[in-house]
Amino acid sequence: MENSNIKNHQRNVGSWDSLATWINANANNGTWFTGGVIAAAGVMTASLTLIIVGILSYAFMSISAYMGYKTGLPSMYLTRPSFGVRGSILPSFINIVQFMGWAATNTFIAALSMGTMLHVLFDFPSTTGNKAYISIGLGVFLMMILHLLSVSLGERSIQLLERFGIWLIYILVIWEMVVVFHHYSWQQIFNWHPALKLKMSTGTVIDTMAVFNLGWATAGSDFSRFAKDKKSALIIPFVGINLGTWWFAAIGMFSTIAMALSLHSFDPNNSDPSAVATKLGLGLVALLVIVVSSTTSNAVSLLAAGSAFNNIFKKATLKQSLITVTIIASFISFIPLIVNSFLDTFIVFLNIVGMTLIPVIPIYLLDFYLFNKRKYQLNALEKINGPYWYHKGVNWLAIIAWLIGLIAYNLFERLTFLSHTIGVSFEALIISGFTYYLLTKIFRKKK
Repeated sequence: MENSNIKNHQRNVGSWDSLATWINANANNGTWFTGGVIAAAGVMTASLTLIIVGILSYAFMSISAYMGYKTGLPSMYLTRPSFGVRGSILPSFINIVQFMGWAATNTFIAALSMGTMLHVLFDFPSTTGNKAYISIGLGVFLMMILHLLSVSLGERSIQLLERFGIWLIYILVIWEMVVVFHHYSWQQIFNWHPALKLKMSTGTVIDTMAVFNLGWATAGSDFSRFAKDKKSALIIPFVGINLGTWWFAAIGMFSTIAMALSLHSFDPNNSDPSAVATKLGLGLVALLVIVVSSTTSNAVSLLAAGSAFNNIFKKATLKQSLITVTIIASFISFIPLIVNSFLDTFIVFLNIVGMTLIPVIPIYLLDFYLFNKRKYQLNALEKINGPYWYHKGVNWLAIIAWLIGLIAYNLFERLTFLSHTIGVSFEALIISGFTYYLLTKIFRKKK
């Protein structure tokens, strides 16, 4: 393939593997929990926002994924031409934080399931009692072991996990839907509304889903670079990840509403699948499936984090990077126990990712598609004093544009007429991209 460092025999990801990977990417505990959280806006608002924001966000992810297919390189290596050989450390660090954060989110939820099983089978302390940290802590440790095993064989093991895990996930969500709608009708679910003091604004739903979805725009290339053809790299990822997101967020939304109807009160903290499986009486088998599905879905997040880690610490192998980020992500999983609130930790995490990651995306994409016409000098991506070295390895135009996008995100968040209606994520993205476009045009004209 032109302008690619991946040989044809290495392109072994076909349509089915690509679909399985991208459905599994968001068919996980974190998506389920997020769907439960946005249920606070009501079913119609949450559902429409989920679909529309998904289509917009994953369009960015899809064209990002095509960059990997075109060049054969992972996402963070492809930030070197835009941010500079050394400047790419910034988006790489942000990517490490966000994907370790998503892995930690899934791990914590799976640890709740693991802790519940330990309580039922071996009489460990309850996950809701004063000594919950014992069961949940052991659950985190056991999940770390499972994750280390899953990433130890690299990309091929992840591909095999996706093929296996997707069927378990299908069984769980179908089972969940049967249980929910056996007890409650569509009319009851759609007519439910939270108490006014708990209602989430449309803008908050938009930002929650935008931050949740756009994170994949800086990781698409990590998987699509091994795609057999353009369809498996560009179209299938868009379809797969939308399906996974819509499906699992809807499951989280409907099951959380079912619990609210059952308990006569709504609590977003009850949105995680472990709580839902327990309170809807799905039993230990459902908890076990949550644990296994977390292992398969986390393999994707950990690979993205490991790839970004590898871009910063070039002497480490990919396997060493994967093991490192897996261990760190496992320790991050203890934060909700320390602050005593999973939901509060999750919201803070989303805000950090939103303000730092979203401004990276337009810079990274504009540089490839507009300024370099979909071609990079691949042999210059590590070259000192080469075309991507800029000033001491950093493209300060990209850094300035990113910083302005970050500031815009924070300023807009304080304007309630924006943050409560249309959100602030896409505005910050546009401002960051326009700033980079303008600065680059001015810079090139002077040059």
